Amino acid sequence: MFEAYFGKYLENQGIITKEQYNEVVIASQSSRVKLGLLAVAEGFMTEEEAEEVNDAQHRLDKRFGDIAVSRGYLTESQVEMLLAKQGDSYLLFVQAMVERNILTLEEIQEHVKAYKTAQNLSDLDVDAIKSGDVDKIIPVLLRDCNISPVVKDYIALTARNIARFIDRQFRIEKVKVVNEVSAPFAAAQVLDGDYKIFTGFFGEGEALKLIAEAYAKEEFEVIDIDVVDATCEFLNCNNGLFATKLSNEYVDIDMLPPILKDTPAKVTDVNNVVLVPIYIRDQHVDLVICRESKWRLE
Repeated sequence: MFEAYFGKYLENQGIITKEQYNEVVIASQSSRVKLGLLAVAEGFMTEEEAEEVNDAQHRLDKRFGDIAVSRGYLTESQVEMLLAKQGDSYLLFVQAMVERNILTLEEIQEHVKAYKTAQNLSDLDVDAIKSGDVDKIIPVLLRDCNISPVVKDYIALTARNIARFIDRQFRIEKVKVVNEVSAPFAAAQVLDGDYKIFTGFFGEGEALKLIAEAYAKEEFEVIDIDVVDATCEFLNCNNGLFATKLSNEYVDIDMLPPILKDTPAKVTDVNNVVLVPIYIRDQHVDLVICRESKWRLE
């Protein structure tokens, strides 16, 4: 997931183009990280040592790890650890940029430092995002948000389910608390019981279409009520899992019938609308949550 955040940072800074970003994302999804790049990224080898071993592979019928061990650059345990990391999505993203001569490894490392500074992230924060583990990432994204624990839990669960059912390459931007949210389309549902929570996806429609197609496993030619309905099916599944989680914590909650809006919709609740901007394949949709019972949907 870090590659999605870092890649968009590079694009927004004008360091890479949108076309390069998309090309790299596609390429990184169908390859594995080379052991040499991993070894350099982990600090086990220098770039010169990795190039030396790569050159030796052209002359010797041996694997990179075997040559590096024989020359004293790596230990057997380090090779095993690196092999286990060959599916690392961030390093696949880095490898795709290096192989296409978009940026060098040294330039990428410098840009990562600048990104950390710009986003006020620590090394631990970056490691958390690089892990791809939503349970580690969400606390970083919500650290400065003044919202209730149950809403944070809901956001975390929704993020896990987007990664599970919709798209692992999605990203969440800074969460806000606002007075109202409006959009041309909305798929919503109210949870009622010990807690009363309004939940919904509000957007222009393209992101809802991506959610609908991924969850329903079918294509929709136009953005209409069927897209909203399929998005509601995902929301209903998500909320069912959330209700089960709360039930296990002895919290009673029921799910009311889904609310489908294929005409402009607006939800208002003074200083209490939690807005979570989500990007799925660069299409924007807002996850909207209201914790209290004073919201109004139009």
